[in-house]
Amino acid sequence: MATGRTHRPATRSRGIPEATVARLPLYLRALTALSERSVPTVSSEELAAAAGVNSAKLRKDFSYLGSYGTRGVGYDVEYLVYQISRELGLTQDWPVVIVGIGNLGAALANYGGFASRGFRVAALIDADPAMAGKPVAGIPVQHTDDLEKIIDDNGVSIGVIATPAGAAQQVCDRLVAAGVTSILNFAPTVLTVPDGVDVRKVDLSIELQILAFHEQRKAGEEAANEAAAVVEAEAAASKETRKGPDGDVPAVMPA
Repeated sequence: MATGRTHRPATRSRGIPEATVARLPLYLRALTALSERSVPTVSSEELAAAAGVNSAKLRKDFSYLGSYGTRGVGYDVEYLVYQISRELGLTQDWPVVIVGIGNLGAALANYGGFASRGFRVAALIDADPAMAGKPVAGIPVQHTDDLEKIIDDNGVSIGVIATPAGAAQQVCDRLVAAGVTSILNFAPTVLTVPDGVDVRKVDLSIELQILAFHEQRKAGEEAANEAAAVVEAEAAASKETRKGPDGDVPAVMPA
């Protein structure tokens, strides 16, 4: 089986936009669920709804893959699973190291979704000597002193940083120097990397802050709607009181 160090995904060379690449995992997740239910084909509208995008965007995304579906039939689910998996590089083995085995790092190590998606946790690394040799998710933790050798021995090109913020940049520099070219960063800090190294940042606090913004906006809209309803009700009540037994009271009564 090929390893991540020697094979890279084809998406960049084929000119697929980054926005499309970001949506491919969403399509793959929806397609995998359909495959598990033995659904043979799916329409663009059904798949778009399952992935949370509009169907026109989905068809445009798939055109970059050279997949257009069959009119009146839709897309072949199994073929699309293979096609997207191939584009994302998931048909080969990607050894991954996780650096920082605290609560978050241990949770990542125990996550069962890596293996099913083509990612093999090759090593767990931590700076605490007391952690060395302790098994986490069945894998013994190794000390950061051996980081470079671990990366070389396992042909690792993807590193996951789950350290405190203060240690993240130093760990990043060592990973890059050892040959890691893709980094998933869970540390609450921005990493500086040279050209040719890709970093994806996952910051749960930022995501929560974005959700808080939307909650605040929704609350403001609800308050505004309630205020508008009160004004409308008061206006209607005022109009009722101005009506006489024979209808609306004229603005000026005749002499």
